Amino acid sequence: MATGSNIRTYFDGTWHDGDIPVMRAADHGMWLGSNVFDGARFAHGLTPDLDRHCARVNASAEALMVTPTVSVQEMVEIVRDGLTAYAPDAAVYIRPMYWAIEGGMSAIVPKEGGATGFAISLEEIPMATPEHSATITRTRFRRPVLEDAVVNAKAACLYPNNARMLAEAKSRGFTNALVADALGNVAEAATANAFAVKDGEVFTPVPNGTFLAGITRARHIENLRADGVMVHECVMSFDDFHDADEVFLSGNMMKVTPVTAFDDTNYQIGPATRRVREMYWDWAASA
Repeated sequence: MATGSNIRTYFDGTWHDGDIPVMRAADHGMWLGSNVFDGARFAHGLTPDLDRHCARVNASAEALMVTPTVSVQEMVEIVRDGLTAYAPDAAVYIRPMYWAIEGGMSAIVPKEGGATGFAISLEEIPMATPEHSATITRTRFRRPVLEDAVVNAKAACLYPNNARMLAEAKSRGFTNALVADALGNVAEAATANAFAVKDGEVFTPVPNGTFLAGITRARHIENLRADGVMVHECVMSFDDFHDADEVFLSGNMMKVTPVTAFDDTNYQIGPATRRVREMYWDWAASA
């Protein structure tokens, strides 16, 4: 089921209008989960860090032992061609995807050098307004470690766990969850990286191999430091978030999402959060 509207699909070397079928019942990715994807954005006429997202989907494929077949530059060019069908002021979610078609070693492992499926989905999904916010709670589900799951890839097989986190949060009346790693420290939110602001300084969980340190997260850190803000990548507890002056989430889909409540702790949408959003789009326009 599609999330957005006005969908276009790149498959078998050409663009198609609509959400077309791309996978067969016996494809390795269909029944054994060798699916990876990435997400980029077209908004305000810009495609921030599109090349990095294309590079990451190739790296994700390799992490799942799937052979990537499209170079970063070629992928960027395909996306840009597909976007010409949209209005200049459209907001489009860009999702390149790979999956293994053939299996080897008793079928479980993708066949080395085997055929790979590739598609790109474009969907119109509006960008959030600055006033759009999230509320978060804790969840009993945790982020896995590399020894348990392919946390070094943006892999579809990781997302059922995220779905459990979100379902639990929504059952309590919240929109997202703040998630622990295996040691009980904060890793990220169920669908985004997490930041806390305290006394004008910004804090975010240090990448420790349990979550993807996002491309948009890295861009925010770079922009903040260039603006003279102290940013700490460190081990963080849930109390650190309760004690914060501001909390915001960072992800490709909406770039910056202010948090207005963490359980019974409430926050205002503060100046640091607004500044991060402003700096991101200023950077994107100048890149």
